Amino acid sequence: MGFLNALFGRTKPVPPNLDQLFGLPSAAITLQTSTGYKPTGIGSVCFKAAEGGGFAALREEVDKLLALDGKYTSQTDTYGYTWLIRQTQDIDLAGLATDLHGVNSALVDAGFGPALLCTLIAFTDGTQPVGLVYLYKQGTWYPFAPTGPNSRDNTVELQVRSALAQDLRIEPDLARWFPLYGAPGL
Repeated sequence: MGFLNALFGRTKPVPPNLDQLFGLPSAAITLQTSTGYKPTGIGSVCFKAAEGGGFAALREEVDKLLALDGKYTSQTDTYGYTWLIRQTQDIDLAGLATDLHGVNSALVDAGFGPALLCTLIAFTDGTQPVGLVYLYKQGTWYPFAPTGPNSRDNTVELQVRSALAQDLRIEPDLARWFPLYGAPGL
């Protein structure tokens, strides 16, 4: 089967390495010292909601877990993706990464890993937001710097990429740096 996959151009998807979320605190220090961007304390997990009782029960458990301290919200975007949004103190990036890892792990452990789209962590320099986006299907990160409802700042994105190249596994294919206009925290 390996020969046929190569012949038809099929590739095996990279399994998500959710532990990469724990690299964020050190990457945030690098990002702040090199570009001035600081974490806002807002992070989110984006997934395509599935039908059925199993997913509904899991969603209920995730809602209970994250709603314990009242800093959790949920929203559905215009494309039908659900965003589970977690807000902590901006200095508690390790806690935020742990909470997002917990949500991701619960979804993967329940068999809903293919429904995961991305995790986004918001940063700002005081005037412009930038998000660090983890792509599950690629196992890589990329920066997204929106400047309006349908525009982005490619220069800032490339600066952030350069700053974090040693700290995070950055997506090398710029065509996969999808715009997430209207994403929570941005």
